[in-house]
Amino acid sequence: MSVSVPRAEPLTPAESDDGTPLIPPLQEGDRLSRDEFERRYDAMPHLKKAELIEGVVHVPSPVRQRRHSAPHSSLVGWLFLYRARTPGVELGDNPSVRLDLGNMPQPDAVLFVQPEYRGQVKIDADDYINGAPDLVAEISASSESYDLHAKLQAYQRNGIREYIVWRVLKGQVDWFVLHEGGYQRLELAEDGTLRSTVFPGLWLDPTALMRDDFDTLLGVLQRGLDSPEHADFVARLRQARADLAG
Repeated sequence: MSVSVPRAEPLTPAESDDGTPLIPPLQEGDRLSRDEFERRYDAMPHLKKAELIEGVVHVPSPVRQRRHSAPHSSLVGWLFLYRARTPGVELGDNPSVRLDLGNMPQPDAVLFVQPEYRGQVKIDADDYINGAPDLVAEISASSESYDLHAKLQAYQRNGIREYIVWRVLKGQVDWFVLHEGGYQRLELAEDGTLRSTVFPGLWLDPTALMRDDFDTLLGVLQRGLDSPEHADFVARLRQARADLAG
């Protein structure tokens, strides 16, 4: 008995049956302009994450639970609580960012002052973040090679003021602060916390974060939110909004 085997289709045909040119799929290592990257990404609605870093396409591998997904949720939850208490600050989870013509990253999280409060980013007509968010956070396991190299350089050059990299497999949190055009590691405070220089009151106990010690993690953040520095920051944001509205 003969068996009918379906004909294998080309992986990347040049055109459809009616002669219409097809859009090539994004592939790891492609070198593209940002416009071409966006065109191909838009044509792949099934693809959940792809990034253009220094003109090179990166398509991450499937997301593992304890190496990425769980740490990601902890980090975003910490940032969300800060955002909830700080009017004028916006949080993004995995947004595509139009950073420059050779870079369209999709960070794990971004935090920025909203344009309506004199923030440095714009939300463009396509609903993308345009420009450099004030803070970017990445969970780094398999992606560590470019999170701390090509991506760091792109973020630094474009003026992202703070960059957090949680290196899950190495049990380390790096918090970089932009100073005179270059990144420097944020020093621990005397109590062992990391304290944002851009977002007053955004305090982190990195050991508590890595150990899932949520009582300590949230307690430290609450102390930051209760600080005079945070209250002053909120007042300045409200004044900025009033000045723009006026």
